[in-house]
Amino acid sequence: TGAETDHTGYFEAANGGTLFLDEISNLPFSSQSVLLRAIEQRAITRVGESRTRPVHIRVIAATNRDLQEAIDAKEFREDLYYRLHVIGITVAPLRERRADIPLLIAHFVAKYNAELNTHCPGFDPEAVQALSDYPWRGNVRELENVVERALIFADGHPVALRDLSFVAGQISDADIGSLNLRDAAREFERQHVLKVLATFGNNKAETAHALGIGLSSLYRKLEELGVVKSSSTTEASAS
Repeated sequence: TGAETDHTGYFEAANGGTLFLDEISNLPFSSQSVLLRAIEQRAITRVGESRTRPVHIRVIAATNRDLQEAIDAKEFREDLYYRLHVIGITVAPLRERRADIPLLIAHFVAKYNAELNTHCPGFDPEAVQALSDYPWRGNVRELENVVERALIFADGHPVALRDLSFVAGQISDADIGSLNLRDAAREFERQHVLKVLATFGNNKAETAHALGIGLSSLYRKLEELGVVKSSSTTEASAS
């Protein structure tokens, strides 16, 4: 509706190749018949046109939901399910593919070093092991989020185990046992500051306001807790 010029859609753009449909279970029920028709007829009709255009594509669909349950709940068309489910591949959750975790960490470090213009050389072996032992209920997306957050505060240094306590919300029992009361209080304070910083997208002014301290006090606290280097503090204060 409202289209004034022709546009190439995904089906037409994928002609002769592969079309990947992610989270297929989220497709509105009213749109599922349109998808089914395009797959069965191997043809599409552009918005605003009346003639059909043939397309020859391979369709790969993915979902994290049991489509049989969606069919029972009348939320997914059974005929579309059988049209898509020619060959089914079940991908195990990340917690069952722990050998993939170091490779994924390296991939996301390279990705976010480029996107965030950071220069983190990677994760310490202990940090990689800790992430390999983590249950990852959010699967790969959760791991990606953890790596991105860790790189924001890595300050160009390798990510250490202590930098990852926000993953589980607390330090592991082994780490807690090795800290005296002063060290434990400092580590708790450090993680709380990191959590508030992440909440406000690394905005120092909003973080300082939320913590109830002045901006200059926040920079001193960040340096004291080892979150930023003194050179970074000087630059930030000057700005």
